[in-house]
Amino acid sequence: MERPRLLTFDIFGTVVDWRRGLAEALRARGVDLGEDGFDRVIDAQARLEAEAFRTYREVTARSLVEVFGLDLGAVEAIGAAVGTWPLFADSREGLARLRAIAPCAAMTNSDRAHGEQVVAQLGFRLAHWISAEEVRLYKPAEAFWRAVAERLGIEPGPHWWHVSAYADYDLDVAARLGLTTVYVPRPHRRPGPATYTAQDLVALARRLEG
Repeated sequence: MERPRLLTFDIFGTVVDWRRGLAEALRARGVDLGEDGFDRVIDAQARLEAEAFRTYREVTARSLVEVFGLDLGAVEAIGAAVGTWPLFADSREGLARLRAIAPCAAMTNSDRAHGEQVVAQLGFRLAHWISAEEVRLYKPAEAFWRAVAERLGIEPGPHWWHVSAYADYDLDVAARLGLTTVYVPRPHRRPGPATYTAQDLVALARRLEG
C-alpha cells in the first residue's frame, strides 16, 4: 500500500452530517425532510450547480424553494449556516490523526464562510481548504480537481488519496484521474467502487498509522 502524500476530503456528507443538519434546520421551520427529501434536494442542487455559478448559500436556498415550495427569504438563513451543521462523531478525532500522517485538504462544494464554520467546530485547520466559491466550479467537474492539483502543486496519481461517502460525484472522478479512493459508508451515501473502504475517519487513521 502506497502511503498518501496528500489526503483530500469531501466535507458535506463525509465530515459534516449533511442530512441531519438539513433535517434539523427544516424541522425548526415546521418542515419534515421525509424519506426521499434529501435525495431530491441533492439532485436539485446538482442541477443548479451545473448552471451559471451561484454561491452554495444560494444553491441551498434555491433547492429548498424548488423541492419544498418554501419562500426564498425564509430559507436564505439555512443556506448561510450549513457549516454549523453537526460533525459526524468521528470527524474531529479522525482528521486530527490523519493530518499527522499526511497533509490534509478539503475539496468542498461550498463557500469560504462555510469552511470557517466547519473549522470552528473542528477546533483546528487543515493544511488547505478549497471551496467551490474559490474555483468557481462544483464537483463533479474534472476542472475542480485540476484546479486543486495546480494550486497544491501535485500531479494526480495514487499518492493522492481522496475520501468521500459519495462515489457518484467524488470517487468516480477521482478514480478516473488515477487517485487512490477511500469510500466511507455514512448513513446517507452513494456507494460505488473504491480502492479502500473505511468505516469512518478514525478507522482510516488507524489503518494508515498501522
